Amino acid sequence: MTQNYEKKNKQIRKRFYELLEKHPDSFTKRLKFSWSNWGFGFEPLKDSFHRLHQADIRYIELHGNHYGKDLGYRVKETKQLLESYDMSVSGVCGMFSAENDLSSNAPGKRQAAIDYLKREIEFTKEVGGHYLLVVPGAVGRPQAYDDMELERSADSLLTVADLFQEYEIKAAVEPVRAAEVSFVHTVAEARHYIRKVNHKGVQHINGDVYHMQSEEAHIGEAILEAEDHLVNLHMADSNRGALGDGHMDIDTIIMALYLIDFHQKAAFVTPEPLGPGGDPYPAMHAKPDQEKLNYLVQQSVSYFREREEYLLNGGGYTKNQ
Repeated sequence: MTQNYEKKNKQIRKRFYELLEKHPDSFTKRLKFSWSNWGFGFEPLKDSFHRLHQADIRYIELHGNHYGKDLGYRVKETKQLLESYDMSVSGVCGMFSAENDLSSNAPGKRQAAIDYLKREIEFTKEVGGHYLLVVPGAVGRPQAYDDMELERSADSLLTVADLFQEYEIKAAVEPVRAAEVSFVHTVAEARHYIRKVNHKGVQHINGDVYHMQSEEAHIGEAILEAEDHLVNLHMADSNRGALGDGHMDIDTIIMALYLIDFHQKAAFVTPEPLGPGGDPYPAMHAKPDQEKLNYLVQQSVSYFREREEYLLNGGGYTKNQ
């Protein structure tokens, strides 16, 4: 007897191969593969570029590390590295802790989040990025302040919504699992939050399959639900490790992405294998383990491309499946 999740997998697989058979020309492009470098720890940006270039990865999601006006990646140096390594910026990973929390009940912490977003929006534009990740509440704080967090967060983000629109940068709202944040845990809740902000400059979602496996009924269906809102998808296997090292259903994720034409857009698949735990942010300050990081990158990109090509070449599918 088929289990419920298998029925959903089967339906996505059926739709994928029907579309592939009907419109094969629309599958000539491949999904854009990026990498989020903040998990590399405290290393020179050049080392990150070198590692990704060696793995034939052409997009990078940069750590949003402009925590103050004198901190973070410099535009000139970053653009020089992009040119030297023939790479482009997919987007910037916004980092939101209790110190810069859009939903905080301390006005100064909300102002810190607003000021931080202003710096990162400008940086994202200058380095050619497409999106800036926004977490509505602090990561590593799963306990709610009160029942007004969503309202305060939406009000804070609305303050900079005009800038997102002016700079043509997509505000990518990320749902995060309940073990790490106090609200906005699912795609449906992210869409509700976007409606709450109610601004053309805030219309997109950054998904994360590690969080989705905890919060969504089915990851593939959640991707389909996100539709055109989805601009980036963070990836890690079920153990938050390299792709292929756990039991995450990578095939269904890939097929769902093709069903929403993810490969046709300025949209990205971006591994972020951070390891398990309630607060992943300490990883950004860690001493880099070069051997481990090289393995994470090489294993993830090779496994993802292998599964993608397998599916696009039929994947053993027959119409009676």
